[in-house]
Amino acid sequence: MADKNRPLHILKYLWDHTDEEHPAIITDILAHLEECGIHTNRKTVASDLADLQDSGFDIVCNKSRQNQYFIGSRALELAELKMIVDAIQAAKFISESKSVALIEKISSLASPHQAEQLKRRLYVEGKAKTTNETVNYTVDLLQTAIQSESAVEFQYTEYTAKKKKELKHNGYLYRFSPYDLVWNNDCYYIFGWSQKHSKIVKFRVDRMHQPKLSVVAYHPRPEDYDISDYCERVFMMYEGKPCKVKLLCDNSLMKAIIDRFGEDVETHPHDDNSFSVVAEISASATFYSWVFTYGGKMKIIEPKAIRDEYERRLNEALKNR
Repeated sequence: MADKNRPLHILKYLWDHTDEEHPAIITDILAHLEECGIHTNRKTVASDLADLQDSGFDIVCNKSRQNQYFIGSRALELAELKMIVDAIQAAKFISESKSVALIEKISSLASPHQAEQLKRRLYVEGKAKTTNETVNYTVDLLQTAIQSESAVEFQYTEYTAKKKKELKHNGYLYRFSPYDLVWNNDCYYIFGWSQKHSKIVKFRVDRMHQPKLSVVAYHPRPEDYDISDYCERVFMMYEGKPCKVKLLCDNSLMKAIIDRFGEDVETHPHDDNSFSVVAEISASATFYSWVFTYGGKMKIIEPKAIRDEYERRLNEALKNR
């Protein structure tokens, strides 16, 4: 039986051990077959390799005194695998442990020598990973609900001023008709019709707690619904000069701070009603607009140049009213 599976053993050996920089010679293959309890000779192995090539397997042969064999093309090239790994490491909605597990699986698509290059750490400035380990299952559930036009229900988490995660509105059960999943700024969002709000809203996927399909009727997409328009209005991203700022915030804004900067953001209690936060930001119109959104509940303390620029923009806006 082992001899009948000899070509498969050869193919698996080449897949697991070779690439362009690490070819194998027939002696290597013979040694591997001996370890598998298969006794054969150079001529038979050479014939098996030719049969595998004729069957469409991309086994490259560098002809020389001792021919060298290796797997040519794989499902994905090393450069493509590196891009996928980098995207996984950069994505905030994928937890640290899930990132490691996914990279392990992706690395199996490369040769062992190439896999070591994939298991490197990518430094992504300002990226805070979620601590929610079930995001991938939530995404799968939402995709199923979108395709089957089914409503879902879930609880939603927020943060207290002490950075403690808790269920919003005492565990209120949101009933929601999902329309589109959107990946923005390395976070997953779901857009759809909220029964509570009676309009289209978005939710952060990693903030959804114990989502499941609901028996409530699905609310069809409004005729004027356009996900591109909604994204343009909701996610206004402009580049600016990066710098570190210190903000003074009302306690009610802890959730907004963590949503923007992640759970590891540096925060300190200021008094009974407020806390300070030190974070890296992009000094852009979007940042100043974001601060203004909270109507005085957020103040820029340092640096002075950023505070002065905010006041200048604010005064200019008042003059133009």
